[in-house]
Amino acid sequence: MPPKKVIIDTDPGVDDMLALLLALSASSEELEVLLVSLCFGNVDVESCLRNVVSLFHVLDLERHWRITNNLAPGFSMLEAKRPIVAVGATNPLEGASLEYDYFHGTDGLQGVHHAAPHFTPTEMWKHLFTPEGTPEVSPMARLPPNFKPSAVPSHKEILRVLRENEPDTVTIVAVGPLSNLALAAAEDPETFLRAHEVVVMGGALEQEGNVTPVAEFNHYACAVSAARIYALTSPSPKSTMPACKELPPYPEVLSKRLKLTAFPLDITNYHLMSAEIFDKVTAQAKARGSPLAEWVRTFVSATFSHMESLYSEQDRKPKHVNISLHDPLCIWYVLTRDGEGWEVTEDVDVRIETEGQWTRGMSIIDKRRKIMEEDLAKPVKRHDRGVWLHKGHGNRVRIARDSQYKDTFGEDMLKRIFSV
Repeated sequence: MPPKKVIIDTDPGVDDMLALLLALSASSEELEVLLVSLCFGNVDVESCLRNVVSLFHVLDLERHWRITNNLAPGFSMLEAKRPIVAVGATNPLEGASLEYDYFHGTDGLQGVHHAAPHFTPTEMWKHLFTPEGTPEVSPMARLPPNFKPSAVPSHKEILRVLRENEPDTVTIVAVGPLSNLALAAAEDPETFLRAHEVVVMGGALEQEGNVTPVAEFNHYACAVSAARIYALTSPSPKSTMPACKELPPYPEVLSKRLKLTAFPLDITNYHLMSAEIFDKVTAQAKARGSPLAEWVRTFVSATFSHMESLYSEQDRKPKHVNISLHDPLCIWYVLTRDGEGWEVTEDVDVRIETEGQWTRGMSIIDKRRKIMEEDLAKPVKRHDRGVWLHKGHGNRVRIARDSQYKDTFGEDMLKRIFSV
């Protein structure tokens, strides 16, 4: 079986970085990361770029360290084919921009570039990510060893990758705001629909939100983009698509519906990594001199400390502080989706609120009680004059509800990353 081809669209904060590490630690037979597409979100795009370039720099150091110490180098995917890195949306399509730096730190990684500056490369290759800078690059200029910078915007790279691969072979894993995806789908919806599946970390259905009482951050950050992507799952996209002055409507007729699998907080909040497990798996590697272990421990340990401080401010003192593995869980799903370990509900009509003063980014589902045949002597079909219920209208989203990996995922992820 050929490796699964993926595009990862991300706004690299702490859990995004763990998701990228999990993906890149997969074997070249399991996964092929074709593109890392960057979007504003947890922090600004320039900080996202610095974090990703630093990641690839540390992985280069790690592989050399492992080879020197007679260890399997790991990250074989980077030997088979260098992923492309592209920079995308800098702001939401509509509405004010909000960053999540109060949790992830102003650089997205809890100040790792100041705490461990020796892991931040002096050459960021920023000139290679702009059309103006590309022609000036000398043929002898030093290039990144394990990724390819692109001067083309992320949404155009997404479309190029989808065009150059067979239909239904590339999965898009979106773990940040959906702005790049919305731009790609607006420019060429039929090419966008060549994707095998779009896996989205976002939303909150029965859980409270993490940025407002009702909204999860990624969908809040660019609610219009989320609503437009979800609308592609509908038999009639115009029935749920918001007005947007920045982008045109989709065509009346499309060749297929988008297969979208959402990972809301309802499932990601319960796939955890404890400080004890993190320390157990990474301490020995750090003691032996692993650059990757030292770098990751710098920002993950700071995250645990930050969470403890938040709890103490609220006079809450839990026995154990855990990090929810929101974004890595989406990568794990792609790696394991062919097995029996996932509980997924098909065709859920989830709609994203874009205009509410207090409900921006809210994931709305119909919670009204269904009138069943046993409730009445005669079955009654509920109606609401077409405001919500209407044949052929509404979205058809797959919702990840639960998995068999809840108790083991954190440790399994770390063992993969650190080759333990």
